[in-house]
Amino acid sequence: MKKQQLLLLLLVIGTAFWGISYSVTKLAIGSYSPSTFLFYRFLLAVLVLSVIFWKYVSKTNAKAVKTGFILAVPMFLGIHLQTIGLTFTDASQCSFIAGMTVIIIPLLKLAVYKTNASLKIWIAAFTALTGLFIIAIKDKFTINIGDLYTIAGAFGFAVYLISVEKHAARMNLLYAIVPMFSFCALFTFSLAITDSQADWFPEKNTFWMGVIYCALFSTAFMYTVSNITQRYLSAERVAVIYLFEPVFGAIGAFFILGENLSWRLLIGGSLIFAATIISEVKLKRGWRLRVRS
Repeated sequence: MKKQQLLLLLLVIGTAFWGISYSVTKLAIGSYSPSTFLFYRFLLAVLVLSVIFWKYVSKTNAKAVKTGFILAVPMFLGIHLQTIGLTFTDASQCSFIAGMTVIIIPLLKLAVYKTNASLKIWIAAFTALTGLFIIAIKDKFTINIGDLYTIAGAFGFAVYLISVEKHAARMNLLYAIVPMFSFCALFTFSLAITDSQADWFPEKNTFWMGVIYCALFSTAFMYTVSNITQRYLSAERVAVIYLFEPVFGAIGAFFILGENLSWRLLIGGSLIFAATIISEVKLKRGWRLRVRS
């Protein structure tokens, strides 16, 4: 298996961790402070990644710290806003809206950098969004405050992915991984100490189990794989792969939170899978298709 194909596989596995994390986070937070939860999540991720990537940490320089800060700001905003959104809306609904990142990225690139994505990416994006809409639409679909927080978070993630693509072309982002999460831990700690409702030592095991799961799998694993992958793939293509996330999110919500699964998941999931194939297929002369390698 070639490196690019392996990274794509790891990225899809990561979307499973991410999708499940919506339910895990909603269950873990309960009535606790989202900022406290996120602080412990980022702190544990920093500790684990510092051990795993010690050879990079030991060579940290000003450039790595600066890059870590630049990447940390939009990532922190994305995660923080969507975590707040989870306290007001269903996990499956939140994962759908978070998928809007796939269409926000090419729009932002067009507006800011005047660079347009290929027709293939636009087709894949709209196909995937159609699938996401089918999965999450309710009989009385409304936009509540939680949805607005999640939409704002989707913009944060879009800026983060564009920034990763930009910096991955200039340096090995493994040097910036630990500084990035360290800044995120600092940001969430700053919010937590100003939260009068923050409980620093929750008694429920679900809180700490959620911290461990999210720190190891949906933070340390997923963002590391994502940053490495974007040395080879554009932000648009990575965002399309991320659209497996709501499929796993719906499955996780069913088993963990008791939210209903339906025919919508099968149809919507099929469209998301089709969008992923569209984004990965390259048209050659003679109308032959081959998967990107």
